[in-house]
Amino acid sequence: MNADQLAVSVPATSPKPDAAPTLRIRAVMLGDRINPSGLELGAPVSSTPAAFRVHAGLVVIFRYGVVVLIGQLPSEEKVLLDSLKSRVTGELSPFEEEIAQAQLCKDENAEAIQPGGPINLSKFSDERLLLIADALAKSTSLARDERRVAAVFDVIEPFARELAEKGRTSRRRKGILQLIGNALLVQQRVAGRVAVAEKPDALWEKPQLDRLYARLEDEYELKERLDTLERKLTVVAETADALTDIIDTQRSLRLEIAVVVLIVIEVVIGCVQIWSGTH
Repeated sequence: MNADQLAVSVPATSPKPDAAPTLRIRAVMLGDRINPSGLELGAPVSSTPAAFRVHAGLVVIFRYGVVVLIGQLPSEEKVLLDSLKSRVTGELSPFEEEIAQAQLCKDENAEAIQPGGPINLSKFSDERLLLIADALAKSTSLARDERRVAAVFDVIEPFARELAEKGRTSRRRKGILQLIGNALLVQQRVAGRVAVAEKPDALWEKPQLDRLYARLEDEYELKERLDTLERKLTVVAETADALTDIIDTQRSLRLEIAVVVLIVIEVVIGCVQIWSGTH
């Protein structure tokens, strides 16, 4: 089945006889990573990302844990997602997901994205659908990372307030180390895993679709969200450094106290010996 046949085979979502054919597109983040090596779901469409023609639609798999299901029935989606679970590392519960609609329009010049509405396409070609899959997958992954960073901020905020108000913290070394671990974990998961700023490979083969992808980037605010996330990660990194300094200071203070105690003990012993010698 080719891309043109795909457009015809998908039923319209509106009961009107002249309604434009529409595709349901669902992006699901299953975990931290998905291994698509050797996977055979159907006729291959793309290798990077791994994409297959399944039933009347496409399935696109991104290594950073997101699967995009295009034109699949809900029952088909469940079977496909279940078949991929064994390839998922760091499975999420519940899944992060986003849904979009792609709708046929009259010509290429009419391709646009309605605010909160469908994505208008001149045809349901593989290249166009891969671009939508790429943008939606990045948006889904960003949503998950934004949630993780927000969770770390929720933990860091009371700690920072305590330092600001009291000049010290009641947390013990273990609690501080846990905060540092959470901060570093978010950094590791977010930084460099999803190349949000990079354009998909489909654009290298079809540069005329660059305008469509630019509209997708604007619709999902990919660059703006990435910039905001990077600024928050910078704060997380600085907080981790500050917490490390606090641990080092506390350790140095304990060592100094231990040295002073040993000196006092030695002086006391010396005094006792001198006192014993004079009697």
